[in-house]
Amino acid sequence: MEVLGYGGLWPKLAILLALCAVQGAVCDSSYLIGLGSYDITGPAADVNMMGYANVEQIASGVHFRLRARSFVVAEPQGNRVVFVNLDACMASQLVKLKVIERLKERYGDLYTEKNVAISGIHTHAGPGGYLQYIVYIVTSLGFVRQSFDALVDGIEQSIIQAHQNLAPGSVFVNKGEILDAGVNRSPSAYLNNPAAERSQYKYDVDKEMTLLKFVDVQWGSVGSFNWFATHGTSMSRTNSLISGDNKGAAARFMEDWFEENGGKSAYSDDIDADEIPRRVSNIVSGHHDNHHELLELAASFQSPPGTPATRSLSVARRVRGVLRHANKPKFVSAFCQSNCGDVSPNVLGAFCTDTGLPCDFNHSTCGGKNELCYGQGPGYPDEFESTRIIGERQFRKAVDLFNKASEQLTGKIEYRHTYIDFSQLEVTLPKKGGGSEVVKTCPAAMGFGFAAGTTDGPGAFDFKQGDNKGNPFWRLVRNVLKTPGQEQVDCQSPKPILLDTGEMKQPYDWAPAILPIQIFRIGQLVILSVPGEFTTMAGRRLRDAVKAELTSGGHGGNIHVVLAGLTNTYSQYITTFEEYEVQRYEGASTLYGPHTLSAYIQEFKKLAKALISNQPVAPGPQPPDLLDRQISLLTPVVMDATPPGVSFGDCSSDVPQNSTFKRGHDMVTVTFWSACPRNDLMTEGTFSLVEILHKKDTWVPAYDDDDFCLRFKWSRPSKLSTRSQATIEWRIPQSATPGVYRIRHFGASKSLVGSIRHFTGSSSAFVVA
Repeated sequence: MEVLGYGGLWPKLAILLALCAVQGAVCDSSYLIGLGSYDITGPAADVNMMGYANVEQIASGVHFRLRARSFVVAEPQGNRVVFVNLDACMASQLVKLKVIERLKERYGDLYTEKNVAISGIHTHAGPGGYLQYIVYIVTSLGFVRQSFDALVDGIEQSIIQAHQNLAPGSVFVNKGEILDAGVNRSPSAYLNNPAAERSQYKYDVDKEMTLLKFVDVQWGSVGSFNWFATHGTSMSRTNSLISGDNKGAAARFMEDWFEENGGKSAYSDDIDADEIPRRVSNIVSGHHDNHHELLELAASFQSPPGTPATRSLSVARRVRGVLRHANKPKFVSAFCQSNCGDVSPNVLGAFCTDTGLPCDFNHSTCGGKNELCYGQGPGYPDEFESTRIIGERQFRKAVDLFNKASEQLTGKIEYRHTYIDFSQLEVTLPKKGGGSEVVKTCPAAMGFGFAAGTTDGPGAFDFKQGDNKGNPFWRLVRNVLKTPGQEQVDCQSPKPILLDTGEMKQPYDWAPAILPIQIFRIGQLVILSVPGEFTTMAGRRLRDAVKAELTSGGHGGNIHVVLAGLTNTYSQYITTFEEYEVQRYEGASTLYGPHTLSAYIQEFKKLAKALISNQPVAPGPQPPDLLDRQISLLTPVVMDATPPGVSFGDCSSDVPQNSTFKRGHDMVTVTFWSACPRNDLMTEGTFSLVEILHKKDTWVPAYDDDDFCLRFKWSRPSKLSTRSQATIEWRIPQSATPGVYRIRHFGASKSLVGSIRHFTGSSSAFVVA
């Protein structure tokens, strides 16, 4: 076990005291801050993606890699909190339980379930199978240990990094609006909220981003975390490439922007975001040779046969590895999720694919069918372009808030955490005429409107949103699994129950009952960690209720309250009582009945009250650990093979000879004989690489799996085939340095006896002009 971790801090505190003589701005620092980041990219083949519940959406490559990003803020001799943001669809109760077990082995009681929050950005383009309840792993053919391990390992490593980077520093907060990154996808449900309440708000979604800026006393700015509500559904339900969607893209844009600007003064306004950074090669000087000389140089580098490689070669060639300063903390930027329940990034609106007309307002159907109603992103019909644009809009606002952040967080660090059984919670509600009444939440259940999907990803068959009656045929199908009792039917009303998941226990629990709720306070910032997707108005009500509790009795009014959605575990949606009555997708997916939101407000107010009165809270009932009961039906990789006379890594489709490609216009495509990406996830490495030639004999990494412009696509001719190919596509950005380039591929093959052998291959060289 590692000791509490203060030993290495005393020299840093001494530096702080010395710097205080010349740096008044950060002298006020009363915190220790540390940030970390680690690769959590799961299996890029054969595994169903989490989010759309589309059985045909199977991973087959990488758009860009996924990461866990963490911050630790601590009082030098007091409390500390950890917030982890995942490029994943949501947090998992089982993942958090295992992360906390590992942290306890390493740090004792320094990091526990109470002061660690793990949150997902809600990308729908990451591998599934890492949650423990059956309803969330049906489409992934059960539990996928490789997905689960990638998350647990990556989260642990990101927290270790943040802990090791702890040093004196300051945290600043800033807020601002983004008007064009989200629209309400269920406006008919939103309109069912009271008119007087709606009149208090200018928009039917939250437009505000709240950003934290972390400034290290020694190094200056070392990172930023922000919260903004918009779904991770810019990438569609048919996409098969692993992607962090718009928020993952924004994080990469901002980290690259900071890296390329050389960490200029955190207090300077001369840094702007006029162009999205592309991880451009300023690592090499531009070529000044004429075009003919470049072609001759490229011709001397023909595609060699594939060769054996070491696992570490893929890691060593990473672009960000080249650019990283070994003695300085890496800049970490996270774009976190908030109350995104009814917020879509497909901002052009929802239209019928057959007629081009707007979908039905109340049911989001086209001629009575939900399958034809799709939301359109700003880059429609190019989902990658929509992802880039929505990511860029968040990135630009984050840079603006980062540059102008001036309000410093000061004050105590506190936290409260408890588990609640939401299947049978008594909730006290005020009556209109005075007095109060006690109502109850229900065991989890999903309504018919759930199966209709949303305009971001429609469902199938004859389901539709806004259905509060159900359908006799599907009731018969439901009853084969579980017929809900009358008490459950009454409790969930007006939701017609399609799946009574909370009462389905075979072979183990189908849905959660015990959920964590958690509050962090860092000075005047309060983070509410919620285990689901709150709609816009539901989130507003919770934030307002907690803020009122925290500021009651003269406890101070300058408090910023942010809601961190999809945190610590997942329990689908939380709507207002009025939205629940409409039974669109979000209401049909509000598991614990019409009083779910009221239950959250009641229990969070208790946590807030305990916070300001300095009282502990009971831990509550412990959620189950179902790891040993998980079932997995995903077949393992048996073996990989190539045609006779062909080696792994050989080019099967090379660039044309004497090729010249134009920046900002052309795409380079190369295909290699490859092997299943499940053999090695290439954690902190890369499957694909673009290299630029430096001084006629040295290849320097320029772009890799972490770059938006490079795509790795894996395919096999048939499901049972042992042969497979990797196609790498490089869309050459305008900002690329002219010169001689080649494309490389890294992979790992599995023999029939189970041994894993790494390999690499490269294309012939070509010219970029």
